[in-house]
Amino acid sequence: MTVTQDIRVDTEEEILGLYRAHLSKGRATLAELFGSHMEVASSGNWLTTSDGERFLNAGGYGVFIMGARHPIVMEAVQRQLNTHPVATRILLEPTVARAAEALVSVMPPGLDRVHFALSGAEAVETGLKLARAGGRKRTVSMGGGYHGKTLGALSATAKEVYQKPFRPLIPDVSHLPFGDADALEAELRAHPGEICVILEPVQGEGGVIIPPRGYLKRVEELVREYDGFLILDEVQSGMGRLGEWWGADTEGVVPDVLLAGKALGGGVVPVSAAIATRTAFRPFDKDPYVHTATFSGQPLLMAAVQGAIRAMKEERLVTKAMDLGAQLLPRIGEIARRNIGHLVKDVRGRGLLIGVELAEPGLAGELLIELFNHGVVANHSMNGSSVVRFTPPATLTELDVEFLLNSFDKATLDLVARSARMPEGGSN
Repeated sequence: MTVTQDIRVDTEEEILGLYRAHLSKGRATLAELFGSHMEVASSGNWLTTSDGERFLNAGGYGVFIMGARHPIVMEAVQRQLNTHPVATRILLEPTVARAAEALVSVMPPGLDRVHFALSGAEAVETGLKLARAGGRKRTVSMGGGYHGKTLGALSATAKEVYQKPFRPLIPDVSHLPFGDADALEAELRAHPGEICVILEPVQGEGGVIIPPRGYLKRVEELVREYDGFLILDEVQSGMGRLGEWWGADTEGVVPDVLLAGKALGGGVVPVSAAIATRTAFRPFDKDPYVHTATFSGQPLLMAAVQGAIRAMKEERLVTKAMDLGAQLLPRIGEIARRNIGHLVKDVRGRGLLIGVELAEPGLAGELLIELFNHGVVANHSMNGSSVVRFTPPATLTELDVEFLLNSFDKATLDLVARSARMPEGGSN
């Protein structure tokens, strides 16, 4: 096969103009804050821009637990691309069956029915529909929780700024304080047999909010006591991100539905999944057309799922995430306290989901820019705008770790100098 390479060279100015013309003026403005750099290549833990600069990728919203273009995932995807990338969805197709088998092999016991989708929000919609088909017409989510922006997922996402333009949303959705089991018990007691509870084991977009120890287990016990339905949204916290395969494993919880995504495609393709118990999945077993999507379970995506799980197992990346997190969290905390103790409120995390909470949102934005200036990509938190979030790969080398820490050290020192120049009450 002959491959013709496009030799056109895109300039930053041209691409910025196309963003403004056809995508989003707001995204263009945000890109300008980071110098209008264009990312054009990635490999392992690093990405490269059009001008040849390299950046350590500690962002990506949790997608890159095994880095970019992991060779096991790439080999599986390339092989499938060259044989049968898209199926008719009428005949039996082996890659989706094997992907489901691989995913179930790393699930909490009892979760053995799988519906594949593309985005995390689609997986959320699948879980919410299973709950409704099972008779739970009320939904309870948690303040600070983030579940996506499709209509059902947005209804469960407790953020006024995202919800307001699209109201009215799905009815009978309430939001309770994350970590407050007593408030949840009162709600369940008031509506026995009617409630679906959806929550994250650790709130990533909420700003890396970790609930009290025992909270998840208590939630499970209460849901069972009052005949509810439990969905654990592990789109970000799952696939080893917390140093366990799933946040559910930290307390031995088995929900009715567990949601996976982001890293599930190995950092190569977009894939998500809702994995359910047989009882919860019964409405889909009964009618195979009641909840479908053209690209659900397509072979190219399923090859990536198999490759991703194989890579995680063979390279023991779950254990490495735990070990790297135990190394990074205290050192990031020490640097933050030493350099910006007067600007930082907290440093917290579990595994390779680490958050640095600043005194106000403007400082978080400034710190992200300073990190970028020193060669590190990190993320803000959409429901916790004062928190800078690190989600580095579990494939970091010792040199990568030192680079990340040295960059954070320099960025925080520069943040102090920058904040000293800020007008009182806000950023420049």
